Amino acid sequence: MRRQLERVEQFAVQVIFDRERGKRAALLRGFLHALSKLYGAIAFVRVRLFQHNLKSRHFLGVTVVSIGNLTVGGTGKTPVVERLARELHAAGCAVAILSRGYKSRRLPLLRAWRYRLTKTADPLLGSRVVSDGRDVRLDSYEAGDEPFMLATNLPGVPVIVDKDRARAGRLAIERFGSRVLLLDDGFQYLRLNRRYDFVLVDCQAPFGNGFLLPRGMLREAPEALRRASLIILTKAGGQDQTELIADIRQHQPTAPIVVCDHHPLYLQQLGGDEQLPLEFLDGKHVAALSGIAAPESFERFVTRYGAVIEVRRRYADHHRFSPAEIESLVERCRRRDLHAVITTEKDAVRIPMRALAEIPFYYLKVEIDIQQGREEWQEWVRRLSGPESASGRQPGGWITLTPDERKREAAG
Repeated sequence: MRRQLERVEQFAVQVIFDRERGKRAALLRGFLHALSKLYGAIAFVRVRLFQHNLKSRHFLGVTVVSIGNLTVGGTGKTPVVERLARELHAAGCAVAILSRGYKSRRLPLLRAWRYRLTKTADPLLGSRVVSDGRDVRLDSYEAGDEPFMLATNLPGVPVIVDKDRARAGRLAIERFGSRVLLLDDGFQYLRLNRRYDFVLVDCQAPFGNGFLLPRGMLREAPEALRRASLIILTKAGGQDQTELIADIRQHQPTAPIVVCDHHPLYLQQLGGDEQLPLEFLDGKHVAALSGIAAPESFERFVTRYGAVIEVRRRYADHHRFSPAEIESLVERCRRRDLHAVITTEKDAVRIPMRALAEIPFYYLKVEIDIQQGREEWQEWVRRLSGPESASGRQPGGWITLTPDERKREAAG
């Protein structure tokens, strides 16, 4: 059943990007286009309700920074969150990451109570501590792909998952003394009042195909960029982005813009400690395995360093690989005498280790390389880690507050 749903999802993606032809695809496109009009109207009204204080926001009294995007999937958000959290922590800032924990599994009842007794989760409240800054407490199934990856890569930084990010934020403040909260994928999560909005734009597909969900990949129209405090262009690939910046300036004329690219560092073996330089790929015949929103970007990395991709296995975003799927891939690689299977770091946490055999699996370790706007980035790190952030009060005032929040600000 799960595999059938994924096939439907993959077919819908092909329809959205006009890669499918025929009567069935045309009918689906027309239906999705009508739904996108309705979606756009609802999204517009929702934002206006928050802006005019007709829907209240939660105020936590510390600095909250949302890191999100206009489109669904594929902008390379997790490495940006990781870099920002690492630099804030290195600067002595008590930072925590709040995530929804997309597609994470509910804890079994007995284990949930065990976590509650050991203060690693609050099942009655709904918040789960993936990392307390010292130990990673949950696996990728219970935490979700990105939170688990962030928790593993960021010692010293608490990571908490909860659909109610305001509740998770209170837990971070009370238990870990966090003074800066990074709201992962939070641009559209308006229930939690934030001081800043960092918005990512993918240079390779800035606004998807130009349509709102579900006909396209846009969560909001590009005009929503006017709410951005900082705009981060990702996957620039060393190319000149003057034209894209000019387009963005039509919607957001003042926010600083940082241009960056995803830079592979090395190959890390799954189930082992071996690290190989990227030159290892030169001339190798490999398989590429991915379950992400934009597999083309990952595969370009693999071929850029001289590898020949003989086998491609693409699954839906956040796909949970089964032992049978991995064993089937291993058998095909063995028959074709391939050197290795290459995957992404996000996919690596979903590969069942017991299924690995006969052929080595490696994932690409990737970091963010800032190509333009390095001074602006460092200024934001200094601002967020500075003494002003300790109380959540910073120059420029808070963005839209509820009436109760305005009273508290005036009293403070």
